[in-house]
Amino acid sequence: MTTKAKIIVLVGGRSSAKSESVGRILLHKCQTEAADVLCGREYQNSIDESVHKLFKGLIGNIPVPGFNVDKQKIDCNTGGGIRFRGLDRSPSSIQSYQNFKYFWGEEAHAFSQETIDVVIPTFRSEGYQLFFTANPQSSADPFSKRFILPFLGNLHANGYYEDEMHLVIQMNWRDNPWHEELEPQRLWDFENLSRAKYDWIWEGAFNDSVEDALIMAEWFDACIDAHKRLGFKPEGIRFSSHDPSDTGPDDKGFAFRHGSVLLDLQEKTDGDINEGGDWALGLAINHNSDAFTWDCDGMGVGLNRQVTRAFNGKSTLISMFKGSEGVDRPDAILDPADKSPIQAQKTNKDAIKNKRAQYYFTLRQRMYRTYLAVEKDEYHNPDDLISFDSSLPLISKLRSELCRMPVKPNGSGKFELYTKAEMKAKFKFQSPNLADSVMMLMRTPYQPNVVNFVMPQPVKPRGCTLETRRRRACR
Repeated sequence: MTTKAKIIVLVGGRSSAKSESVGRILLHKCQTEAADVLCGREYQNSIDESVHKLFKGLIGNIPVPGFNVDKQKIDCNTGGGIRFRGLDRSPSSIQSYQNFKYFWGEEAHAFSQETIDVVIPTFRSEGYQLFFTANPQSSADPFSKRFILPFLGNLHANGYYEDEMHLVIQMNWRDNPWHEELEPQRLWDFENLSRAKYDWIWEGAFNDSVEDALIMAEWFDACIDAHKRLGFKPEGIRFSSHDPSDTGPDDKGFAFRHGSVLLDLQEKTDGDINEGGDWALGLAINHNSDAFTWDCDGMGVGLNRQVTRAFNGKSTLISMFKGSEGVDRPDAILDPADKSPIQAQKTNKDAIKNKRAQYYFTLRQRMYRTYLAVEKDEYHNPDDLISFDSSLPLISKLRSELCRMPVKPNGSGKFELYTKAEMKAKFKFQSPNLADSVMMLMRTPYQPNVVNFVMPQPVKPRGCTLETRRRRACR
């Protein structure tokens, strides 16, 4: 191990030999440097839940001489040693281990933000290094946001990322020379599991799916660069949307699509609702948007005057989106089917709870059709599809928000989603500001019940007196 990076992160799926690789490195450090090592897990109720057993097996099987394996600790005759502890009850207590040279966070995907914030600055011995091994869970988890998402592009392109502080390595079953024993299990999973679950287990992909999910992870993945894979270009309406929020834990969202292609996706984590509005309006204007919409449920309604002023004199069609209202086109057939009699098909008002559910359903339909077009070679009109440009920095967060959004059971059989407050209380999910921004783009702005707030510039008559203008006005 020659890297001088202080933080070494190994992420990947099953049978990747991440833990054994780090275990071998740290045993060597104990032998050659008389180094002390702390091994921590977020949840560890007994020594049996630690990597103590892994170290014991390596010492006996390699073999590695000079180690004394106790029930609770491991010591080396050079003077180094290995200790084990859980972190969730009192992360700050590990500060007593600050003189240890090496730290290993095993199953680090379960680390809380508090644990990460305590671990990183605690170890300060000369030449210290922090090792983390993890099977990625949700892309919205603290570990993923700190150690994976910032480097995701390099991991996808090269399999690793390195700078002066970090070395992040993607490891999977292909990198394990001893994988052959698990190959029959991998092949069975490949044939029988969903693509999303297989990729999470064996390829180290994020686990962004939930039971009764609105959108499957494989649908989302098929939508990435679908316009390039299917050969259509961004053309048609230029449409921007904004999901506002005030100061607090919820972020502000912005999305922009050109035709069927999502080309911009951003969030703002600071500022009040008016600052967020100015930010989103500036982005919309820079995109030469033909239409702009924003969520006016709650405090968003107060942005009406601000939005109107920003587009004053412009041809942009602006509209407020109120997801709690009843559906648009209530008496229209939800999803016309050629082979079903018209009287047997449900109308929008009979099938869908409210406007928010209606346009998430529309997004779901677009994404599913795109999946069929990309993965099953079915032809669908590009106007009915959706593509997410791969250059979007927040595309992984959008994936997490959309694929972790569960459909809410509804006693009357209508399609319904949990509200933002319900998602936070029931599932501990943060507000899906990016997903809501994209959802609002599904509502076509050219419909009768979308009000155009554009205020034309007054025209000042030239070359005539006040009396002349009055006479002309009376004609």
